[in-house]
Amino acid sequence: MDERKLKHLELIQGVINRLAGNSFLVKGWSVLLVSALLTLAARRQPDAGAGLLGIPFLPALIFWGLDGYFLWQERLYRALYNQVRVQPEDSIDFSMGTEQFKTGFEAKTWPKAIFSVTLILFHGAVLVAILAVAYLS
Repeated sequence: MDERKLKHLELIQGVINRLAGNSFLVKGWSVLLVSALLTLAARRQPDAGAGLLGIPFLPALIFWGLDGYFLWQERLYRALYNQVRVQPEDSIDFSMGTEQFKTGFEAKTWPKAIFSVTLILFHGAVLVAILAVAYLS
């Protein structure tokens, strides 16, 4: 493999690794912040019912959207990686643009990423936990 092609693939892989790391951190911060808000709401108003327990919904939804954004970008860069992988050696231009993967038959979109099975399972579980705590309080 040509050294230029290898270097281009390494650059793209670095972006993919950073995006995956960001997604991991977002999941951790989501659980941490939501649990802290639930604890705070339960301690402040134990007799107020579920009123304050609804507050963690907003950060949970924001983190879900942010995690979806990182997954979307990761998918775009994976598509770029696959394109560069099969490109002829003389056409390597070190482009990091992903616009061509946002349209067409196999378009990568933010809503598709947000509603992917993995994000629905994880962030859906966080939302179910919020509902369970609100119901049981």
